[in-house]
Amino acid sequence: MACDTPTETNANTNKTPEKERTMEENTQSQAGVLVLKEMPEFKMEAFDAESGHYTEVSSEDLKGKWAVVCFYPADFTFVCPTEIAAMNAHLDTIKGELGCEVVAVSTDTKFSHKRFVETEPLLKGLKLTIGADPTGEVSRKFGVMIEGAGIALRGRFLVNPDGVIVAQEVQAPPVGRNVEEFIRQIRAHQHAHKTGEVCPAGWRPGKKTLPVNTDVEPMTGRVGDYITLEEILS
Repeated sequence: MACDTPTETNANTNKTPEKERTMEENTQSQAGVLVLKEMPEFKMEAFDAESGHYTEVSSEDLKGKWAVVCFYPADFTFVCPTEIAAMNAHLDTIKGELGCEVVAVSTDTKFSHKRFVETEPLLKGLKLTIGADPTGEVSRKFGVMIEGAGIALRGRFLVNPDGVIVAQEVQAPPVGRNVEEFIRQIRAHQHAHKTGEVCPAGWRPGKKTLPVNTDVEPMTGRVGDYITLEEILS
């Protein structure tokens, strides 16, 4: 869920009132933040633009894979088709090279998705699957639902093969997101997940990482001896 709530204390556990208060405070401070939490379970009707047919998409389909669940406000709007087209233009990299599944989602119906894809010139040749969330159930689980408007914020969630969300980006509707930066984040998270190393600001393949898995003690408080600001910004 988007917000975990503390469970009732079991009489057989060793939780003290002080520990319970601490847990509750930590839960409240994480409200709306899904990073390092398991991906919410979901199942939706969808439109598969590549095949031109209706289908279903679920969290079960994404298990064991790198995946992105990408919410956008609505079909037949203005910024949304530019984002969808940009993601589709980089699909060979995101899905083919990096093995990352992509699911787009809005609160429109699958019928609206089909018509949107068929009529919007920017979406010619679209290969994405677009999930239909007309009740807002899935958008609420990811914490991006704008209740008064009945639409979702621009929320993008990167999930690792363990089913854990490792990156979350949420923006207000007027501004579109940067696909190139997202691809950089996928590469960095995949490298960190595989090697145990960590990636400094702006990291890209071929640049220096920070091998805290082997050199954590000498690097503590001395990162500047290992990597320079010029290297970070280059």
